[in-house]
Amino acid sequence: MQIDHAIRQRSPRGILRAALLAALLALGGCAGGQSPLEISAEAHEQRVAALARDIRALGAAVDPVEAGRAARLAIEYSLTLAERYEVSGSSPVYHNLLVNLGFKPRGLCVDWTEDLMRRLKKARFHSLDLHWAIANYRSAFRLEHSTVVISARGDSLYEGLVLDPWRHSGRLFWAPTRADVDYPWEPRATILALKREREAQADAQAQSR
Repeated sequence: MQIDHAIRQRSPRGILRAALLAALLALGGCAGGQSPLEISAEAHEQRVAALARDIRALGAAVDPVEAGRAARLAIEYSLTLAERYEVSGSSPVYHNLLVNLGFKPRGLCVDWTEDLMRRLKKARFHSLDLHWAIANYRSAFRLEHSTVVISARGDSLYEGLVLDPWRHSGRLFWAPTRADVDYPWEPRATILALKREREAQADAQAQSR
């Protein structure tokens, strides 16, 4: 029996990856119709206006012009990232799996946070602050999650708005930090310090054995 040359040359790892991809595509399905990211221009502008209002409401000192710029940037750049990450309307957890298997370039929550934070910082807002928040690090049963939080200048992330593009695969989710009850958000600096402390404790225990 002849074996196709391309198959003979393919490594076992490559065959496994191909099989995994086929299984993932079967599980993910191919939904027809309009992508959930594709909405009318009117609906898009309504979302931008709604987020701008919520950002303005963060404090009397928030510049309305900056609030509008931040809202448009956050919503539209999240859509840009969805294209860049090759998100196809699948669930974010499914996309995470594709990234971790090497089938997609980026798109983990930390990627969304890093890229959106970088873009918003370029705007150099004077009346607004940006925060990197992390949730679930202390949980043994939930995956760690990152997001951008925007607040009035001088306020903590707890007085801000969560700007989470990962949660709906590029369609920006936002909510007051304290109202986002499914995610116990904490400052990134707090979590990094906790990680360093736990690593130091683990090292000390290893050396004492």
